[in-house]
Amino acid sequence: MAYDKLLSPIIVGDVELSNRVLMAPLTRARTPDSVPGELQAEYYAQRANSGLIISEATNISPTARGYVYTPGIWTDAQEAGWRRVLEAVHGAGGRMALQLWHVGRISHEMVQPEGQTPVAPSALRAEGANCFVEFEDGSSGQHPTSTPRALELDEIPGLIDDYRQAAKRSKRAGFDLVEVHAANAYLLQQFLATGSNQRTDRYGGSVVNRARLLLEVVDAVTEEIGAGRVGVRLSPFIEIFGLSDDEPQEMMRYLAGELDRRKIAYLHINEPDWTGEGPQLSDDFRRDLRDRFTGTLIYCGHYTAERAETLIVNGLGDAAAFGRPYIANPDLVERFRREAVLNEPNPDTFYGGGAEGYTDYPTLD
Repeated sequence: MAYDKLLSPIIVGDVELSNRVLMAPLTRARTPDSVPGELQAEYYAQRANSGLIISEATNISPTARGYVYTPGIWTDAQEAGWRRVLEAVHGAGGRMALQLWHVGRISHEMVQPEGQTPVAPSALRAEGANCFVEFEDGSSGQHPTSTPRALELDEIPGLIDDYRQAAKRSKRAGFDLVEVHAANAYLLQQFLATGSNQRTDRYGGSVVNRARLLLEVVDAVTEEIGAGRVGVRLSPFIEIFGLSDDEPQEMMRYLAGELDRRKIAYLHINEPDWTGEGPQLSDDFRRDLRDRFTGTLIYCGHYTAERAETLIVNGLGDAAAFGRPYIANPDLVERFRREAVLNEPNPDTFYGGGAEGYTDYPTLD
């Protein structure tokens, strides 16, 4: 059998997966009312062959949003919508994690409830970054982000509780795991990075202080669902949305140790060159991370089956997440198994719309 390691089972925390071909989180902007529906249930169930589906980024609160038409997990209706999705995925034999998302400064007053100002660690605009808004005429599109306001110290417990409540709802909806999104220049990474965090309180300054919020969020989520069902997504060295960081290596080493001590299920590393820019991760970096974190290590970014198999065989990672290949190939695992040609995704249908470019890609059979 081709790709013996990639297609082999793995235990991730408290959950057994049938293979190591994971579906990466993919924003598709197809929930106008923020409630997942039958279309989402069909889309995810089609891809239940994945060892683990990681959901599209899901807003933990109304103020967490920076993109219209993305789902949430703060209302009963949203929870019920996700429950229907999970029933379809589990019915097809799949496993699924919910990715918990707060965009921080990658937002605008047009997306925020009652037009309020987005929040961030510091009142620093994300230079060159856009969010996705709906205009007064009903059309939608990209728009430069606003200058955020800095979160007040007494607001942070409420923010952490938003993550806690989202994890509680995810458990009730039936998700197998939860992934805390601390990557891609969104709120939690804005706290981690020196360029976006200029606070002088206990959440700013040193590596320990800048990591504090993420670790407190992980602790809150773990209290609700157990460490063996929690993953964290990180993107060290990434250069998007105006993010800059003078200490990415130091932060990764510290976080790897702290998250290992908490015995979470997995670390999901989004590689910095996934946008075509940024440095490539070195094997020395991967070995250092492997030494510091003993849970499951997942890597994501331009992976082919061959590259993923090599990563796992060499002991540098345990699984790989696939993004665009899963958009166009709902039967991706079977295509890898048969070494079949992959469908090419259509970028024009990545965001927004309905079934076209979403649930209508052909399978081998």
